[in-house]
Amino acid sequence: MGECSHDCSSCGEKCEKRDFKVNLHKDSSVKKVIGIISGKGGVGKSLVTSLLASKVCKDGYKTAVLDADITGPSIPESFGVGDVRATAIEGQDALNPVVTDSGIQLMSMNFLLQNETDPVIWRGPVIAGAVKQFWTDVVWKDVDFMFVDMPPGTGDVPLTVFQSLPVDGIIIVSSPQQLVRVIVEKAVNMANMMNIPILGLVENMSYVKCPDCGKEITVFGKSNIDGIAKDFNLPVLARIPMEESTSRAVDEGDIESIDCPYLKDAVEKVEALLK
Repeated sequence: MGECSHDCSSCGEKCEKRDFKVNLHKDSSVKKVIGIISGKGGVGKSLVTSLLASKVCKDGYKTAVLDADITGPSIPESFGVGDVRATAIEGQDALNPVVTDSGIQLMSMNFLLQNETDPVIWRGPVIAGAVKQFWTDVVWKDVDFMFVDMPPGTGDVPLTVFQSLPVDGIIIVSSPQQLVRVIVEKAVNMANMMNIPILGLVENMSYVKCPDCGKEITVFGKSNIDGIAKDFNLPVLARIPMEESTSRAVDEGDIESIDCPYLKDAVEKVEALLK
C-alpha cells in the first residue's frame, strides 16, 4: 500500500475515514475560523486578510490572524510589528501571540526568526507542521474571529489548514486578469472537494479612480469576477480599487488606520457567522 494522500474520494482502500483535526492549546479559545485563499500569488490576499481583521476588530470583536504563509510572511510588516518577537509562556511549551495596538492577536513565522529577513528553507511537510503548531502551541485568548492568511496555490498548507483546523468558511481573493479565472476555479474546486464553505469572492486591484475626474480606470482590463461568481453561484463580496493611501499605510505598518468601505459586505458575511 502506498502513502496515504488523505483524499478519501479517490482511494480504493477500505479503511476508516480519518479525522485529521488538531486541538487548540488548553488555554486557547477561538470561536470562528475564516481562511483567506487565492490560487496564485500577488493578488492581495494578505492585504484583504489585514483589512478584514482590522475592520472586524473595530466592530468590537476579538480578532486574530494566523499567518500560514510560512516562507513569505507579510502580516507583521502590515501591522507595524515586524521587529517584535513572540514570547514563550513560562512553565509551558507554548507561545503568546504578538498583539497589535488595537488588540489584534498575531502569529507569524517572522516572530520566531532571529532576523526578519532570514529565509525559511523548509520542505512542505515541515511547513505544514509549523502551521499546525501555530494552532496548537499558541495561546489564543478569547478570539471571536481568526483569519488564516494562506500561501497561494492548492498545496500542502491549504490542505493542512482545511484538514486540521475547524474552518467555518473561506474567502477567495482574485484580481481582474483573464489568467486568474482558471486559478480561482482551482481554489473553488479544492474548497468544494474538501467540503469547506465558501463565503464569497473578493476582487482586489479592480480599478484606479482618476484623482481629477473620478473616472474608474480598469488597468487590467474587463473584470471576470461576475462570470466566475455566476458559474459557481457565489456572491461577490467586494471590489477593492488600487489606492495610494492604502499602499502607504501598508508600507508604514499602519493597516489598522484604514477604514475600507469596499469590504462592507465581506465584513457582514463574516460577522453573521456569530449571529
